[in-house]
Amino acid sequence: MNALIGGVAGAVTVLGVLLFVAGWRGTTGLLPPRVRARRPRMPRSGWDRWRWPISIGAGAVVWSVSHWPVAGALTTAGVLGLPVLLATSRVAQARIARVEAIEEWTRRLSDVLTSGAGLEEAISTTARTSPAALRSEVGALTARIAARWPIDKALRAFADDLHDPAGDLVVAALLLAAHRRGPGLASVLAGVAGSVAEDVAARRRIEAERARPRTTAKAVTLIALGVLAVGALNGTYLTPYGDPLGQVVLAVVAAGFVGCLLWMRRLTLPAPEPRFLAPRAESS
Repeated sequence: MNALIGGVAGAVTVLGVLLFVAGWRGTTGLLPPRVRARRPRMPRSGWDRWRWPISIGAGAVVWSVSHWPVAGALTTAGVLGLPVLLATSRVAQARIARVEAIEEWTRRLSDVLTSGAGLEEAISTTARTSPAALRSEVGALTARIAARWPIDKALRAFADDLHDPAGDLVVAALLLAAHRRGPGLASVLAGVAGSVAEDVAARRRIEAERARPRTTAKAVTLIALGVLAVGALNGTYLTPYGDPLGQVVLAVVAAGFVGCLLWMRRLTLPAPEPRFLAPRAESS
């Protein structure tokens, strides 16, 4: 009987960890592998490199002190997932900053084209002064052009690298200009940049409206963790969770709580916008 209860506790605990991982990855896991590989990645910080050793070490310490495997697993999941749950505003602001970088690069490209440069030459020129958020993507586009890729194929690969509807809008204008090779591209790009700037302004207004539910979600999370910390200091409060059945109950409650937090996080993050330039299938 104890072995069965222990197995159930372990399975439910793994479910809680998987819920954390699901929230961590967001909707990325639902995308096709080729599209997922092109999604922009945020810069890795010191915490990103050390989060797994730190979280596993913290979980091992709690397990060894409390002799509760569920407590150790929850500590590991908490150290891993709490920064993700509390960083929704940072994720949203990073997405807006990326779209703003697309608008800034488009204006620079328009300015270079006004001086009489060709499309390929203008792209190579802007690579040196492109915004930091787009430097790798614009650099890859320049490298493809230098490698004698057909311009339409290079631009579509660039759109896949950006993986954003605003980037599709810019690339669509560049594709039309690459085929027709007529004057007026600079003015078209300036108009496109204006449209992207309006998109940025709209996204900022939406994020301002989402600030209140995000604050509520953070408050609920921190209050719940505070109650849990106070309860941990009271030995009699946690005594019922010390036996195998109590571990099962603790794992079930924790998994439900984690699921609610992830649901709240999803509600405060904008849904991915659909692209209108379909990703190109890679040749095998």
